[in-house]
Amino acid sequence: MIERQVVEFFIDGVKVLGMPRSIGEIYGLLFVSQEPRSLDDLVKALGISKGSASQGLRALKGLGAIREVQVGTERRTYFVASVELKRLVGGFIREQIRPHLESGRNKIHQLEETARSEEDPARRQFLSDRLNRLEHWLKSGGRLLPVAQKLLGE
Repeated sequence: MIERQVVEFFIDGVKVLGMPRSIGEIYGLLFVSQEPRSLDDLVKALGISKGSASQGLRALKGLGAIREVQVGTERRTYFVASVELKRLVGGFIREQIRPHLESGRNKIHQLEETARSEEDPARRQFLSDRLNRLEHWLKSGGRLLPVAQKLLGE
């Protein structure tokens, strides 16, 4: 069945990104569904818990990978997949990569303070050089993100 194959494709993708399996399952099913799906539809079709589905939907909404839609006059919330690569990449960069870069900068500053207290001058210089390299990598990564977004955009 093609639905299961598409879901497996997205499960493999989120594994590479270090994200929970349920995110790949939910996005895969929404991606291959012609009709919007509700939380209950997803739980039943994927055999996952309501809590897992709810967390996955929240994460996918934060990434901009799905959006809510209204179906007729029903009060239930339905979801559809966003399929624009630029939006998906932008959401992943915004929600996953940028916070990691910011956290990395803070950690480097803490490490620099620790390295300054190193008694051995040769070791202190070595650590300083390595921390400078890390900082350079973070700056380069920050400059590459907009380029990557633009290249991967549709």
